[in-house]
Amino acid sequence: MDAIKIESLNQLFHLVVENEASDMHLQVGSPPVLRIRGEPVYMINYEVLLPDLLQKIIYERLSPKQIQHFEDVGDCDLALGVPGLARFRLNLLRQRGSIGLVARAVPTQIKNVQELHLPEAISKFCEYKEGLVIIAGATGCGKSTTLASLIEQINQTRSCHILTIEDPIEYLYRNKKAYINQREVGIDVADFHAALRTAVRQDPNIILIGEMRDQTTVEFGLTAAETGHLVFATLHSSNVPQTLTRILDLFPAEKHRQIRTGLYFNLRGIACQKLIPAIDPKIFRVPSCEIMFNNAAAKKLIKDEEDGKLYTIIESSEKEGMQSFNKSLFKLVNQNLITNEMALRYSPNPEELKMNLQGIFLSKTSLVG
Repeated sequence: MDAIKIESLNQLFHLVVENEASDMHLQVGSPPVLRIRGEPVYMINYEVLLPDLLQKIIYERLSPKQIQHFEDVGDCDLALGVPGLARFRLNLLRQRGSIGLVARAVPTQIKNVQELHLPEAISKFCEYKEGLVIIAGATGCGKSTTLASLIEQINQTRSCHILTIEDPIEYLYRNKKAYINQREVGIDVADFHAALRTAVRQDPNIILIGEMRDQTTVEFGLTAAETGHLVFATLHSSNVPQTLTRILDLFPAEKHRQIRTGLYFNLRGIACQKLIPAIDPKIFRVPSCEIMFNNAAAKKLIKDEEDGKLYTIIESSEKEGMQSFNKSLFKLVNQNLITNEMALRYSPNPEELKMNLQGIFLSKTSLVG
């Protein structure tokens, strides 16, 4: 049987949606690869991509400016939409001298907290009027989807101005109770720092700044929170203490005290998440979330540089909506959303979780280790 010919990116975007894949990888010398339920799957019934074909189907969807940027720099981030199908976040890259592409499907419909199987407590972030909220996790863990859900919840319930600064824009919002301006770096504004410089002059109540990637973005987030804005940001970190470490590591040691003071006063909470393969094949993956709200006890530990003890606060503050990853995994098992095996595989402390699943709970202690 002859391999299916590849004629356009749109053809492959339809393939992603039809197979309910989260990502697609295109590489010279390989057929398309889709990530389905978290696992890479080779589309062996499609032809192997050759250099000229891959460049052609990619370049025909780019603007001259995007092509020039890619050829100058060697990578390029952008988003493309296919009407009636979905939007896709793309990263173009060079590897072994050839062009490559990684595309992530971004649903056109923004799901709410319940539909995403997020803990109800995470909605508390939407109730704040000012302060800094951080959604953390590894690449591909659903941070953008969670943020979109929170922004849409505010959009449906609060009269306010929401400003997003994105690189690139992924989810598209329609004004409801709120009115929303979405600025895409490279299209609506020259660069991230330029967008930050003018953000507070645009009279926002809520600012989504995407990833905290350097000193400028962290300082902006803290300053904007201090001046009465609610700021949402993401960070690549695996748990609550590491989130604080990653922020501090962006600064020289002599500025750590200043940053800790800013977090003490302005941080409202941190949610770290992982995506766990689900039992139900229609769900694919569900988020496991570690949540900390910056209450008085947590503030004191941050100020006193005792981040490792934050787990004691998280474990003893379940009534406030806080939870550790193990508590989250335990709940997901009891809700029949994930298997015991998956819970143990993704647990930061599988021995403790194994006891929990057997009904054994020890006294609250620090889980750092």
